[in-house]
Amino acid sequence: MRLLVFRLATGTVGIAQQPFLTDDADTSQLHHFHLELITEHDLLQRSAYPTVRQHTTRLQLTYGMYDRLEIGVDGPLLSIYTAPRSGKSDAFGFGDLDLQMKYRILPERDNSRWPACTLGIYVELPTGKRGNQLGSGIADYWLNGIAQKALTPRITYRLNFGMLFSGNTLTGAIGVRSTRGLVFTGASSLTATLSKRWLIGGEIAGAFTQQFNLGKGQLQVQAGAKFALRKSVAVDFAATGGKFEGSPRLGGALGISIDF
Repeated sequence: MRLLVFRLATGTVGIAQQPFLTDDADTSQLHHFHLELITEHDLLQRSAYPTVRQHTTRLQLTYGMYDRLEIGVDGPLLSIYTAPRSGKSDAFGFGDLDLQMKYRILPERDNSRWPACTLGIYVELPTGKRGNQLGSGIADYWLNGIAQKALTPRITYRLNFGMLFSGNTLTGAIGVRSTRGLVFTGASSLTATLSKRWLIGGEIAGAFTQQFNLGKGQLQVQAGAKFALRKSVAVDFAATGGKFEGSPRLGGALGISIDF
């Protein structure tokens, strides 16, 4: 399960989560769908040897069921590459399927110091094959709190803090591996709207187990941008780098977001 993504509803950039990991407090427009497709290629940490690279293509579809309630589903198509002389085989196939629900508890209001607050609930089903790292082999149950505050008309800050009650944050070979106990997740982003078409931002995100073993954890920084082709369609770009076993060493992503 990947740490979530973000959304900003300013100008014609639209409400689109990609390409960031920090989730936003907004929900899909009432009775409208939001589609995201992103492909990412990552170089893994040397501790992941003989697995050396991972390519992930993820499709996510969300729907505004009520004014403040969003439901959705997403899943990855994974290619996992091993070192040529390791004797291990590469893997290709679908990963674990993720079901999600977000409810906006408190919208952000003008002239108020309170941020917008949203609660997300996620269940990931073990649909991928565990033997070749495509799936984790266990179901994941995750609760995520989201706060969002516009610092200026163009700059927005977001903060996430979550708890995985059962399971792990694995998507293929990337993520924190845990079979028991809590996994804590967190992310923080700052985004800026440069124009009606361009949005840029940076963030830091991570996860660690209840045993607080940072060497087995996940910590990464990411810079990204969104370019609106038109009001309902945007192209997403991101570059990432990480530390500790659960993070990619280096990576890049390209995606598209569509509202309909």
